[in-house]
Amino acid sequence: MREGQKKAKILYLMKILLERTDENNGLTMEQIIEALDGYGIEAERKSLYADIRVLKDFGIDIQMEKHDHNGYYHVVSREFELAELKLLVDSVQSARFITRKKSNQLIGKLEGLASKNDARELQHQVFVTERVKSNNEKILYNIDAIHKAIEGNRVITFRYFKWNTHKKPEFRHGGEKYEMSPWAMTLVEENYYLLAYDSRVDMIKYFRIDKMQDIEFIDKPRAGKKSFKSFDVGEYARKRFRMYDGPESIVRLRCSDAFADVIFDRFGKDVMLHSVDNGCFAVNVSVALSRQFYAWVLAMNDNVKVAGPSAVVSEVRDFVRELGRTYQ
Repeated sequence: MREGQKKAKILYLMKILLERTDENNGLTMEQIIEALDGYGIEAERKSLYADIRVLKDFGIDIQMEKHDHNGYYHVVSREFELAELKLLVDSVQSARFITRKKSNQLIGKLEGLASKNDARELQHQVFVTERVKSNNEKILYNIDAIHKAIEGNRVITFRYFKWNTHKKPEFRHGGEKYEMSPWAMTLVEENYYLLAYDSRVDMIKYFRIDKMQDIEFIDKPRAGKKSFKSFDVGEYARKRFRMYDGPESIVRLRCSDAFADVIFDRFGKDVMLHSVDNGCFAVNVSVALSRQFYAWVLAMNDNVKVAGPSAVVSEVRDFVRELGRTYQ
């Protein structure tokens, strides 16, 4: 065997075992020798026993099991279990901010972390759906650029757009670039958002990352450290329905007892419920007042109602009247 083949043998052996074996599928020594021969590598049993010991010392969990008078070699555990890979495949498929093309690429890479037999099981889990996905192929690069800006304490500029009726991006501010200090990113209701500080108006703003283009770094430090020092990203997102902003207010809700889990899902279990009459409870929550919040309340019918303050109750009534006029 040539010197180059000797050095490559153990690498091909590892490749064969990782690709073709798992907890339920093994290879005999004869099958391993045949597989190596397919790569142009000659091997003897004695040297392969030594190579397998080296791979086990390296950390690959290889075990041999006797069956029908034959010894079968398996890689029985991996960095990712099959159940974990299934979870990751589900997450990639359901992530709205990842394009369909990028989803397929990522799932293909996840399949490479499993044996070929387990990869077929992952493929069976991939369902072709009409789920709405982002059209921005650069979103993962946008996320990476923002991470680098945050780590490097740099200001960024970018263009921001919305989709018009012709399915074309229409840039806001006439295409002029935004200049922001990035501080955090968060996933809210299937979309990824950047939370940034706008030093021109001294306030925190948010942007859909899949609608950002042409991100560039500016060689100056970020502003807004004081604003973000005690900033709670989760609380910020929880107060804003579908990330629509508005004046923050403490609102009292009157809810049916059966809707306690709805309130906990939306506002967390730290909120205090106060029993009232007729199988109902009241709860005070902090929200950003917006049409999206009012629509969320109305969607619960009479199971969730705004009970105060009176100014917010009046705004809900005005919202209902406006809806009524729209559908007269």
